[in-house]
Amino acid sequence: MAGNNRTHLETRSIHPGRIAALRQAREAWTQADDPVARLYRRVSMTLSLERLLGTFTEELGQVLPFGQLVYRHRLGHQDFVYTSGMGGAHRCDYQLNLEGANYGSLSLSRRSRYSEDELEAIEFLLGILICPLRNACQYALVEQAALTDSLTEIPNKRALDMALSRDCSIGDRHGDAFTLILCDLDHFKKVNDTFGHVIGDHILKATAKALKEATRDGDSVFRFGGEEFAVMLPHADSRDGQQVADRIRAAISNICIPCGDRQVRVTASTGVAAHRKGESPDQWLARADDALYRAKEAGRNRTHIAHVID
Repeated sequence: MAGNNRTHLETRSIHPGRIAALRQAREAWTQADDPVARLYRRVSMTLSLERLLGTFTEELGQVLPFGQLVYRHRLGHQDFVYTSGMGGAHRCDYQLNLEGANYGSLSLSRRSRYSEDELEAIEFLLGILICPLRNACQYALVEQAALTDSLTEIPNKRALDMALSRDCSIGDRHGDAFTLILCDLDHFKKVNDTFGHVIGDHILKATAKALKEATRDGDSVFRFGGEEFAVMLPHADSRDGQQVADRIRAAISNICIPCGDRQVRVTASTGVAAHRKGESPDQWLARADDALYRAKEAGRNRTHIAHVID
């Protein structure tokens, strides 16, 4: 019976008037310039959370005046904050929820009080935003998972490759200084063989935490692979890199993981390489890796700076 119904639907002729009406409705929708249609169209065209909020901020500003828009959300292991404009004494706050899930908070502030009609308009436009916002948040989480090391919860090798390419480009175009530090735990295989991989995993997680605590907010920490980590320092030369590398080694040497009646400790070797203009990401990484190799060859638990050729 189901097969007969399917055959009937497949062979039924399409009414040309309905196709024409659909085409007319589509053209009217795409050409409409009212705030609602325009916002619907624009927020459905991106999965970038930042672009989505920028579009909403722009369209909201066409409807009513406001001083500052602030959006905050915890995405996985990271805090996402979007801010536009300058604030004022009067503020309205919204928790953005859909089907029992929270997708962040949004605040609007300005110097004058919001009227009831304005608050109603804001809530209506937020109703248009919420579904695209959910999609953008979910997409951001998928992207974050692809760029995050599951054990240490810090960016992974893929994220490092992207950072190297980006910073090489910025350095070449604008002359900004960037320094890369590679950090490798000394004799880590012996730790795993002696105490087991569970203790080894605890050390890796403690190392990631120590690296973040030993660096600035603007610096980036990555798990490069195995027991090897990387740190990207913007606005830093090789001398700055050496100071940070030594601070990192000191922080790692303070890690102490209990294992029965013993305390497990590790040290680290570091290689430092400042980016040279015109240098490719692979060349930059290779120089830092060579500096790390020389630090280990010289006895480990030390920092070596890559040679710079003018």
